[in-house]
Amino acid sequence: MRGLRRLTLPILAVVLVAGLALPAALPGGPRILLATTTSTEDSGLLDYLLPRFTAETGIAVRVVAVGTGQALELGRRGDADVVLTHAPRAEQRFLAEGHAANRTPVMFNQFVLAGPASDPAGVRGGIDIAHAFGRIAACACPFVSRGDGSGTHVKELELWDLTGSRPSPSGWYKEAGQGMGATLRIADQLNGYTLSDDGTFFTMGDRIGLVVIVENDPRLLNQYSVMPVNPAMHPSVHFDLAQRFAAWVTGAAGQSLIASYVVRGRPIFTPNAP
Repeated sequence: MRGLRRLTLPILAVVLVAGLALPAALPGGPRILLATTTSTEDSGLLDYLLPRFTAETGIAVRVVAVGTGQALELGRRGDADVVLTHAPRAEQRFLAEGHAANRTPVMFNQFVLAGPASDPAGVRGGIDIAHAFGRIAACACPFVSRGDGSGTHVKELELWDLTGSRPSPSGWYKEAGQGMGATLRIADQLNGYTLSDDGTFFTMGDRIGLVVIVENDPRLLNQYSVMPVNPAMHPSVHFDLAQRFAAWVTGAAGQSLIASYVVRGRPIFTPNAP
């Protein structure tokens, strides 16, 4: 078994120990480290899935929930056994570099533009996210970015590119440098806009005053994939256990559980493993 792993990150990471209280996960038993995004944690999905995985397999899962960029960096260092992220281009580079043994789609949800009900940019109810971003910039209405290299931050920058200009930190454009839940709370406090995955937004819906401003633009699709870290490049990883997790979350049991996960009466993720 490996010694203690390095968990020091540029920002505070929330480390969860999932399923350790279950009889199937005995102290000293098999375990893996999953590096994943704050959205899978903040949406409540991990608390729903991982105890069931542990109960079925006896494999405990330690979780580091950070931005996708940081999750992939853990994989690059061999400090995670498996990653579950949502930035397809970055994941494809990770795979091409040889850090992942394989990459399999797991599920998707949607990004939404959240903002104040007063909607000073005047875009609520639209389905053109590029138009909405352009109006926000034109009115210099408050916007809070994750600013942390996460999958959500990468998507946000792609959407600004559609307007022809990426904003820099300023009086109206703020970078939180934090996870999705914290960024939503900051946007709420500033009466501003932010881009969020819909799972985290609806999970937090009764704790913030923001509303959905724009949704259902096809460009807001948010795909998640799982990648066991490649043992040929990182011999210390628990590859067999990581591969079992990947097979479970993309198999019948995991996909059924993902489909049945509901927050406030709303399905959050759509399973789409091949």
